[in-house]
Amino acid sequence: MFDILTYTFMQRALVAGTIIGVLCAIVGVYVVLKGLSFMGAGISHASFGGVALGFLIGVNPILTAVIFCLLTGWGIGLVSRKSNIKEDTAIGIFFASTMALGILFIGLFKGYNVDLFGYLFGSILAVTEQDLWITLLMGMGVAIVIGLFFKELLFITFDPEMAEVSGVPAEKLYLLLITLIALVVVISIKIVGIILVSALIVTPAASAYQLSENFRKMMMLAVCFGVLSTVGGLFLSYWINTASGATIVLLATLIFFLSAIFSPRRRKFKLHN
Repeated sequence: MFDILTYTFMQRALVAGTIIGVLCAIVGVYVVLKGLSFMGAGISHASFGGVALGFLIGVNPILTAVIFCLLTGWGIGLVSRKSNIKEDTAIGIFFASTMALGILFIGLFKGYNVDLFGYLFGSILAVTEQDLWITLLMGMGVAIVIGLFFKELLFITFDPEMAEVSGVPAEKLYLLLITLIALVVVISIKIVGIILVSALIVTPAASAYQLSENFRKMMMLAVCFGVLSTVGGLFLSYWINTASGATIVLLATLIFFLSAIFSPRRRKFKLHN
């Protein structure tokens, strides 16, 4: 049953899947609590333009995707805070423009590029040793930053106004959070694909939110759900011969619905009504 673990490509896929399951869940908790789910979707689709540009000019697409995602995230944050435009409007503008750039770059290609579309839909079984090292190093960087600024990020998540009054640089920390979201998106696009990565960031955290009101417990549950979704989805996709990225996200969605059914929040809502 588990003879697939003898394959090197499956071993790499499991390690990569575990790393992104943990990272997406941790960042996802901040995204869900701060109401930035649409932000995650906007940044993930911005990576499409970066990946397409990388293939067009012959540069590592991960590098150009990082640049695109960071510029998009910072652009959304600055535009929404320095102008009268609401955040969701800014996200919509950047979402559309970066996707349009990606389509423009694809139109400049000569021929069909299979690798580019692998980034769109994910190819966890095609993760190389180089991809694994990039994922590990970037993931360690994100985890270290979150560990260093854990209390500050928690403060601005629940009460940014009070954080600012208390001397915490809320605006800078908000941009730091956007940076972390962008980096996690880039780490994950090779695994689950540009189209599905925002779901992997939001869904495990949303599942944990259904079961706990304690921040630390919520984060631990989100990590468990994230790893279960990636590892379980990987095995399922191999056994039933389905697309790995889609299977991972659908398993995460199933966990969310089960969490919603057994949620203490749901029972409290029924009692109040």
